[in-house]
Amino acid sequence: MITGGALEGTLRRGMLGLAAALVACTSSGPGARTPQLSAAQPGPLLSCTELAAKAARPDTVYTSAVEVAAGPVTVGNASVPAPAHCLVQGRMNERVSAVDGQRYAIGFEMRLPRAWNGRFFYQANGGLDGAVLPAMGGIGGGGPASTALQMGFAVISSDAGHAGSMGPRFGLDPQARQDYGYNAVAQLTPMAKNLIAQAYGRGPDRSYIGGCSNGGRHAMVAAARSAALYDGVLAGNPGFQLPKAAVAQLYGAQQYAKAATASTSAGQPDLQSAFTPAELQLVARRVLARCDALDGLADGIVSDVKACQARFRLDTDVPTCTGERDGSCLAPAQKSALANVFAGARTSGGKPIYSSFPFDAGISGANWREWKFASPPTRDAGAVAFIFSTPPLAERPAGLPFALGFDMDRDAPLIEAESGVYRESAMAFMAPPEATKLDPLRQRGAKMIVYHGTSDPVFSSDDTAAWYERLQATHGGDAPSFARYFPVPGMNHCAGGPATDQFDMLSALVDWVEQGRAPQSVTASARGPGAAVVNAEAPADWSPRRTRPLCPYPRVATYTGGDAEAASSFACR
Repeated sequence: MITGGALEGTLRRGMLGLAAALVACTSSGPGARTPQLSAAQPGPLLSCTELAAKAARPDTVYTSAVEVAAGPVTVGNASVPAPAHCLVQGRMNERVSAVDGQRYAIGFEMRLPRAWNGRFFYQANGGLDGAVLPAMGGIGGGGPASTALQMGFAVISSDAGHAGSMGPRFGLDPQARQDYGYNAVAQLTPMAKNLIAQAYGRGPDRSYIGGCSNGGRHAMVAAARSAALYDGVLAGNPGFQLPKAAVAQLYGAQQYAKAATASTSAGQPDLQSAFTPAELQLVARRVLARCDALDGLADGIVSDVKACQARFRLDTDVPTCTGERDGSCLAPAQKSALANVFAGARTSGGKPIYSSFPFDAGISGANWREWKFASPPTRDAGAVAFIFSTPPLAERPAGLPFALGFDMDRDAPLIEAESGVYRESAMAFMAPPEATKLDPLRQRGAKMIVYHGTSDPVFSSDDTAAWYERLQATHGGDAPSFARYFPVPGMNHCAGGPATDQFDMLSALVDWVEQGRAPQSVTASARGPGAAVVNAEAPADWSPRRTRPLCPYPRVATYTGGDAEAASSFACR
């Protein structure tokens, strides 16, 4: 259940001003008012197999347009139900690169439901993109009970302009870099709206964009670059400073290498040996011991993550080993590595490169471990070498040698550099320009919801909280009238960890955009036994039906009494 309301309380920080009262015509700044957007109206699908001819464009090739009966669609390892719809597939802007000689195009698919709700949803995919995933439309969380397509949205997904078989080497092509960063979204959205107009006899009444991880970054970039195209923006665990975060991953690898106790077959430090699962579970238990009850209830969830950072001390709250490592203590080298990583990547002179991370119970999660120890020599080393460094560092040794040899003083500045045919730096084509100046979005009545797992190991929720505070300052304390940030305690990267990580942010966004009901909280559920997709890291002593309110930052879910497993026993304060 999603609760709505009309008043955001006074935010706690000194620079956070009075919240705006949201009514049919909402206030959005001193003396200013923004329009209340009308609700979308449903309509039937009028055309499908003829769309390739009806929606013809010189820059687009439609490879198929077929009717699909209601039934399951395979998404990864899961089977997801879908309503009867029209499936259109194709590619845009096909070309051969003058730089690397490779063939490129922006591949896409679009699913247009027979029973349309009058809305368009751009499904922003994650990672390095490179694959056209089924266009279902994520609503947020680790095991959503529905999709945008099931709700009646027309949904598009894309590969962002390159084939996954290339790996990160697409970064050798300047246009492919730009397409990956922001141009594919900008190119596909008008094409998709034209397809909708031909399929239903009119364009969408309301348009939304959403995704998690790099998809969350895509959404934040669209909010800054293409505000006129979207009425609602949903950004999950957004890596909106992705090049900096990728460099921070290499910094982390260098720290963990110092604590490694084993070597790989190639003679390199085995990052996995830096910490055993038992040792990370020890840290999680100590975080809970210090911080779990700050919200009024010891329930395995640290709701007040910010207060926890002032309370938990790695050096004193976790025992230091005086002998062999046995899971009951951390060696000095391990404490040093964790302290450095959580404080944020920096140069040898102490200049910050990326944000700090908050200590939270999700440090014991399998997803946390994968990102910290397995990802740096694979995903991050290649991405930094080929996509985010200008010029590309293509001649360097790959994998873990690249990660360990990356110089934070000499090499990290390359993510801000331009050179020759690479006329945009990685931070220019990947990050949202002026991410806190969202007047065009606000002034037209559009809304934005951002959520972030506080135990995300790769994109820091501290970074997202800092962005929201700057947004507040930029907009005179009025940010809650058009943008709200929901931390998800304990959740790892987009899902998992000891968290209530099943929730529907899309419905909350639609209610806000089209009905003026600003979300005062969003109810999240645990994915215990009996859930459609079970979260194996939900503690066994939790009710499988546990619910908690997710609160708009900086409010915290505080226990008020009653059933400890029910969201109704908590209030956002």
